[in-house]
Amino acid sequence: MKLITFEADGTTRIGAVLGEAVVALQPALEAACAAAGEAPQRLPDDMRGLLEAGEAGLVAAARALAFAARPESVTLRRPLSAVTLLAPLQPGKILGVGRNYADHAKEVGGPKLEAPRIFLKPTSSVCGPGSIVTIPKAALKPDWEVELGVVIGRPARHVPEGTALDYVAGYTVLNDLTDRALQFDHPIGMTSFGKGLDGFCPMGPYLTTADEVGEPWQLGLRCFLNGEKVQEGNTHDLIFSVAALVAWLSRFVTLQPGDVIATGTPAGVGHFRSPPRYLKPGDKLRLEVDRVGVLEHGIGGEA
Repeated sequence: MKLITFEADGTTRIGAVLGEAVVALQPALEAACAAAGEAPQRLPDDMRGLLEAGEAGLVAAARALAFAARPESVTLRRPLSAVTLLAPLQPGKILGVGRNYADHAKEVGGPKLEAPRIFLKPTSSVCGPGSIVTIPKAALKPDWEVELGVVIGRPARHVPEGTALDYVAGYTVLNDLTDRALQFDHPIGMTSFGKGLDGFCPMGPYLTTADEVGEPWQLGLRCFLNGEKVQEGNTHDLIFSVAALVAWLSRFVTLQPGDVIATGTPAGVGHFRSPPRYLKPGDKLRLEVDRVGVLEHGIGGEA
């Protein structure tokens, strides 16, 4: 399933994409129950709640989507173009991983990492597809980073790597926007702050469930800036795999449903180009992850 959070008719709902249509899950589930002569079931109102409901929640969502796909259920579908997609969820926490692709680690330089390099992005940095991210005047070197986002589906603590993917609900596309001036130009680097400014985590357009994506070992990633391809990579080049990251992080913190791991970016970011290249108002970005989705958003500046 491609699960979404969307706004229509002044209301925010959770739903799923069905071709070029959107299905609001709660009305579709109620219709499915009524058709079967059952008492209505109630889904949570937001995506984190749906994930916290566990397998039962996703099964109910799948039932709703299947019923809405029937030819006679046309009233349960509305055009994708008629709604506004928001970030698929508001995470409890966002754990980022730095220098996790071999080619990006090489362009950054420094010693070989023996363990994942972790930073945090606040939930206030999250915005959805189609957003215009405002770059503060004080952010002097804004940069792009296409990433695979891993969405946790159930509590994970001290998880073995061999079963770590069982704790993943699905995946999303995100842009780990970063002000390189805050990250590198201060006497004491402020990585989390430079990556945590308002809107600096565009995410979406979907939470694509793990069963639809399959194994996350060979997913292509691409970033286009104003139509020019500036990044291309593949998750087979991850230094620490998705499973390794879930296992390692769960040794230190409990991963909760709706938490997101930003797994790192391949080479091609602006800061390490010669000459360096940074984002500016009016820029348009398109970020792609195979079998997960395509995220597009713009860049604006403070008045």
